[in-house]
Amino acid sequence: MLIWLTEYLQSFYSAFHVFQYLTLRAILGALTALLISLIVGPLMIRSLRMNQMGQQVRDDGPEAHLKKAGTPTMGGALILVAIAVATLLWSDLSNRFVWIVLIVTLLFGVIGWIDDYLKISLRNSKGLSAKQKYFWQSVVSLGAALVLVMTAQSSAETQLIVPFLKDVIIDLPLWVFVLLSYFVIVGTSNAVNLTDGLDGLAIMPTVLVGGALGIFAYLTGNWKFATYLSIPYIAGVGEVVVFCSAMLGAGLGFLWFNTYPAQVFMGDVGALALGAALGILAVVVRQELVLFIMGGVFVMETLSVILQVASFKLTGRRIFRMAPLHHHFELKGWPEPRVIVRFWIITFVLVLIGLASLKIR
Repeated sequence: MLIWLTEYLQSFYSAFHVFQYLTLRAILGALTALLISLIVGPLMIRSLRMNQMGQQVRDDGPEAHLKKAGTPTMGGALILVAIAVATLLWSDLSNRFVWIVLIVTLLFGVIGWIDDYLKISLRNSKGLSAKQKYFWQSVVSLGAALVLVMTAQSSAETQLIVPFLKDVIIDLPLWVFVLLSYFVIVGTSNAVNLTDGLDGLAIMPTVLVGGALGIFAYLTGNWKFATYLSIPYIAGVGEVVVFCSAMLGAGLGFLWFNTYPAQVFMGDVGALALGAALGILAVVVRQELVLFIMGGVFVMETLSVILQVASFKLTGRRIFRMAPLHHHFELKGWPEPRVIVRFWIITFVLVLIGLASLKIR
């Protein structure tokens, strides 16, 4: 939005031209989102407490979590507001990728908000049924994939890039692209939601992976860098780096209040939306496989649930003391902060490996 204003102002004062640079707008987007989070955060937490929007804790979870009952939840709305405002202020609103990423994120946030509200209003931890949740997630994901197909301007926008292999780029049939996009968006959304079980556990990996995807977006949208790195060039996709930087700033601002012991939880409104954001970002920059690497913590958490359920149904035995995986380590005696920080470290290493795929080809 402000890019149009600065375009007009630069006719009077040439210094305003600096706001046309994507890198500067990305930095300003991150700072704007961070400031919104830090300023609005205390007000939102106070409002959630006054309206008794407290977390409903599962009675079959670790006993240490029972003391968290009543902690304000739905704080993810703060993240979404900060991301939306910063993105609308500093990005080029004529760019289709910006709107696709932002709308998908906000619609998944709506699904999460309804789920959280039902949990709180009904005073249980169930919320939306699994069928209802997956139905609406599927509608949004398939809709986004179809829009990307219909608006694609080059074959690069539907190709599959295999990391670390320079000459392996697969031309996907359109129906395969749509199906892959669906699984990436829905899968990542629910994976982040499963990971969001400890104070600050999900938000920092989301920030790290989102920031890395911003780097991929910037390079993919720059013809010179894309050519040098032998990755497909996608015109206009670099603009989503503003969204990525806004997510980084909003996430760090939220972590200020969500760090152990948490003053507020993000709830499904935040976890589902941020997971979907990572998924759709990976799709538009054509880095679904790299997302699988960088989001390894999310993958491990999801696989632990799948393996636990499958093992119990087939053999009557559990592989882990409790799933998702972070609860297993809690029950082994690890203090909560130790689990959180070690998962952060793992994510940091995996993100570096993902970024290395840009050069090791």
